[in-house]
Amino acid sequence: MIRYGDEVASIARPLRDPGDLDVLLDRASTARVVLIGEASHGTHEFYHWRAELTKRLLAEHDFSFVAVEGDWPDCERVNAAVRAGAAGPREALLRYDRWPTWMWANEETADFTGWLRARNERRPPDDRVGFHGLDVYSLWESMREILLWLQEHDPALVPPALDAYRCFERFGEDPAAYGWATSFVPGSCEDRVVEMLSALRDRDFGMWQNAEVVAGAESYYRAMVRGGPQAWNIREHHMDRTLDRLLTRYGPSSKAVVWAHNTHVGDARGTDQAGLGEVTIGQLARDRFGTDQVVLVGFGTHRGTVVAGAGWGAPMETMGVPRGRSGSLEEVLHRAAPEQALFVFPETGPRPDLLTAELPHRAIGVVYRPARERLSNYVPTVLGERYDAFLWIGETRALRPLHTLRVDSHEPETYPSGV
Repeated sequence: MIRYGDEVASIARPLRDPGDLDVLLDRASTARVVLIGEASHGTHEFYHWRAELTKRLLAEHDFSFVAVEGDWPDCERVNAAVRAGAAGPREALLRYDRWPTWMWANEETADFTGWLRARNERRPPDDRVGFHGLDVYSLWESMREILLWLQEHDPALVPPALDAYRCFERFGEDPAAYGWATSFVPGSCEDRVVEMLSALRDRDFGMWQNAEVVAGAESYYRAMVRGGPQAWNIREHHMDRTLDRLLTRYGPSSKAVVWAHNTHVGDARGTDQAGLGEVTIGQLARDRFGTDQVVLVGFGTHRGTVVAGAGWGAPMETMGVPRGRSGSLEEVLHRAAPEQALFVFPETGPRPDLLTAELPHRAIGVVYRPARERLSNYVPTVLGERYDAFLWIGETRALRPLHTLRVDSHEPETYPSGV
């Protein structure tokens, strides 16, 4: 068995305050895209340290926007708020009403977006940092946004948009019903969506993006019922293309910070995801922009508490996170690393075994069952291939949701358990 103690100690840097991020800031200073992960969607420390790293990237290296694993319409309300709109960021976050609301409607995100609004208020309007959603789930919300905008700004294009909306309407806003229906009966809404997308491509950027969401979601839900990696990959490619469109929109010198789960941020080629035929936005970013222009940052913890649901649509609750399983990355770092540590991996030269050996690495989604996690929540990972840097928090605690309402839960669970 490989013993990692000495080599962990040689590359681990204690992580006590944001000043300890200097070496990672140096690494990220020349990157165009920095993707910052999380090992769960419900952990305070992951959100806190991700925000602290992002604040420094914005303040010291002029990154242009933050793009998150969230829905475009919801995040555009936050974008308006952080750009000093009439509503504040907390009010915008409270309007998140699709399960799992806590993923973005939480005190940690409210703290960061409040800081961002205050910073933006001191800057010219055309130099303010944006906040955008990358995900594909908001089919019906995006359709409604398109119809409302067209009715006010371009009524001639209402008919093709309304035709697409009515095609979906008979499925009662249930994406699974749409997916199953198209698998058993020939025909889908795809042609109507393509026509609408073509009509909106040269109009308002936000409406174009909403149309891209509708197109991506339509493909995603059709693929979802067939199983296999296709639905996962449709989602990853949609997020990758959205990121690229945003960078183009912000200009040739623009730079982006991305927030998403480790299973999206990490390069699939450093995990068993590649063997399953899956890609990730981290991998796609490296391929699109070049490895020297991308920094991938992962997170991990050994034990603590987390906010999650016991099933899709279940009430959120605070759950215990058991100690990392025997032989896992989490156990290795618990034994050998400081309680909080930063690892920035060497770009060239020999690498220690910690970065080249395959170790199980825990991933907790919005659906979590702690008693069963040893069977389903670990991703075989070569740490140095999956990420460029890693933040280790030995003991973590649950984040602080803004509200606890029961909400819409139509969206499907994704592997591994809603990430």
